[in-house]
Amino acid sequence: MALLLIQPLLVGGFLPGVPAQRGRRIHSILGGLLALTVAAHVAGLWITSPPDVIDALLFASPTPFSFWGAIAMWAVFGTALLAALRRRLPLRAHTWRRGHAAFAGVIVLGSVVHALLIEGTMEPVSRVGLCALVIAATIMAIVRLRVFAKRKKSP
Repeated sequence: MALLLIQPLLVGGFLPGVPAQRGRRIHSILGGLLALTVAAHVAGLWITSPPDVIDALLFASPTPFSFWGAIAMWAVFGTALLAALRRRLPLRAHTWRRGHAAFAGVIVLGSVVHALLIEGTMEPVSRVGLCALVIAATIMAIVRLRVFAKRKKSP
């Protein structure tokens, strides 16, 4: 969740002392790290309980937090793939940014619901606070970057 909080702060230019270009570079590196941490999380769950992981990946788990975690996981992997293929895809920068932001929204929504539904090691008040900060930072970055603003068509 901490990486999810830092990502929009970096790309939105909200961190003092971090120039925009450097922020985007760090954003890319942390995005790869985020995908690796999700993979490590799933691998750790696989070691402790393979049937639960299979149920979660097949959306057959009786626990609702598994559903949201799996959605967020696939969105993380989709975003990583989209980022890795950015230069190879025949997309305009604005279209690519919209797709990336849409994936990010799914990641944040899925991760926040997953975190709020699961009883883990995090204390409830700090968990809710961190989730609220992640949502706020993501919305602020999307608004600041005008990702979904309508483009003016040139005559």
